[in-house]
Amino acid sequence: MARHPIAEANEQSPFGSLTPEEFHARHSVSHSSEFITNARGLKLFTQWWTPVDAPVIGIVAVVHGYTGESSWLIQLTSVLFAESGFATCAIDHQGHGFSDGLVAHVPNLDDVIDDCIQFFDSFRARYAPDLPAFLYAESLGGAIALYITLRQKGAWNGLVLNGAMCGISAKFKPPWPLEHFLFIIAKLTPTWSVVPTRGSLPDLSFKEEWKRKLAMASPKRPFMRPRAATAYELLRVCKDLQGKFEEVDVPLLIVHGEEDVVCDPACVEDLNRRASSRDKTIKIYPGMWHQLVGEPEENVDLVYGDVLEWLTNRASPAAQANG
Repeated sequence: MARHPIAEANEQSPFGSLTPEEFHARHSVSHSSEFITNARGLKLFTQWWTPVDAPVIGIVAVVHGYTGESSWLIQLTSVLFAESGFATCAIDHQGHGFSDGLVAHVPNLDDVIDDCIQFFDSFRARYAPDLPAFLYAESLGGAIALYITLRQKGAWNGLVLNGAMCGISAKFKPPWPLEHFLFIIAKLTPTWSVVPTRGSLPDLSFKEEWKRKLAMASPKRPFMRPRAATAYELLRVCKDLQGKFEEVDVPLLIVHGEEDVVCDPACVEDLNRRASSRDKTIKIYPGMWHQLVGEPEENVDLVYGDVLEWLTNRASPAAQANG
């Protein structure tokens, strides 16, 4: 299987010394992008990657996390999927990346879920309706993707959760008593960047220092503290999702670092136990952190080898014929 393109990056650029065009050509992938307008009048950045001179075996819709974007690091994972035969698409959530909206502000996750469904449905409509389609999601994207599958029952052939936010670790949550008064602050000053967390997100997420520097080199990465209404919404979503785990019935692969101090591994273990999915696999990797792409090279190869094997097996005609 193809190696993860993070191996070709450096501290300044996900593409290393290449231009984006040279990088995509090297991986035999075509790349396109466009802005769409959502129901709230916001312009949202979308992009997609497709294999060149190779059959498309499936579709992967990529969902990024809080303070993330569809470009930069997660784009490298999208390129990996595309060169492995998957037409891959992604969207920048409101307030993230190149999309409109107050920076890093997500006061209502339902709006973001609506945006994802709008774009993913339109992208899937470009292909045959029987082409297998999967969701791949990281961190907060995991919560968004779970809600998508709950709304679109039976519409997806599988969901891969990478470091999913089903519960925020107590080691990262706002300290007591702020967490308990957050709903008041969120109502009075919703956009105030006041909520302290127990450590910097990049410092707690990326084990490899050069990858941490690369993540922080993105011109679109915000470094502010979470806004009050956003922090409250993330905590609310975790609690709400935990009450719906039994409703999850999509084929499921969970990959998570055992030493993730941002998104609690115990919560995805609970999801795996309670999900109604007949096809479910969980891999908790010893010693690994929140951002699995931020691990040393051998760990990255292990994790994404597992992800690609899972996707490819379920996209094969034999797997589809067998249900």
